[in-house]
Amino acid sequence: MTLEQFSIDRVSPTYWRITFANGPVNLIDADTIEELADVVDRIEQDPALTVVVFDSTNPEYFMAHWDVTTDRARVAAMNPGPTGLHPYLDNLLRLSRVPAVTVSSIRGRARGAGSEFVLATDIRFAGDRAVLGQFEVGIGSVPGGGAMARLARLVGRGRAAEILLGADDFPADLAAHYGWVNRVLPDAELAGFVDGFARRVAGFDKVAVVGTKTLLDDSSLPADEEFAAGLAAFFRTSGRPDNADRVRRLFAAGLQTPDGVERDLGRAVAEV
Repeated sequence: MTLEQFSIDRVSPTYWRITFANGPVNLIDADTIEELADVVDRIEQDPALTVVVFDSTNPEYFMAHWDVTTDRARVAAMNPGPTGLHPYLDNLLRLSRVPAVTVSSIRGRARGAGSEFVLATDIRFAGDRAVLGQFEVGIGSVPGGGAMARLARLVGRGRAAEILLGADDFPADLAAHYGWVNRVLPDAELAGFVDGFARRVAGFDKVAVVGTKTLLDDSSLPADEEFAAGLAAFFRTSGRPDNADRVRRLFAAGLQTPDGVERDLGRAVAEV
């Protein structure tokens, strides 16, 4: 398929940089699901590819979150992916296990589905102005993309509960302290650092890199069956009339616009 939201820069046969761009705040929507499935296919099928870096065109928004206005019927009707799960989950599960090292280079905000995307990559580097969050509980929804399973393993149960149930924003330095991201770099130095790391890994023997990653995956990633219940809970809880007024007030305050409550969403979900 033709990619509209993702662009692929084949830096070398062993190293790709994939850049996301979708609207003024880089929302994730139904088209993102379909395109990401194709991106994962391409990664899986390239025999030489050793490392992939994901970044964003927008220095303020890596991936803001799921587009609240997306057609729910279209999403619910999507056919399962190769794992047998809904394609949103299928993409993230397959991404976490591709035969290449995946790196998120996070500038700006990555909340909700954006956080779930970076959690599915192997390594997360962040600029010092980055913000991460799982705000779904703040608008009456259960996170659907595996945040509970992945965060609990990365940061521990107590901190995962703080992140998920508090629905607040986490600046990059605190996210790194918790283990949500690997390390934080000055924003202006992030791209150069990540590129250097990627080139280093891309220069190693792929058999050794993938063999090591596969064993690491086997010992640390959640089992596939842990994820379906979360997405089912998301579909049950999102869009309920109980929270319609809360969501309307957030939209009135600039939800999904670059300069509205998106800039400080963790505070905003508590205030409404």
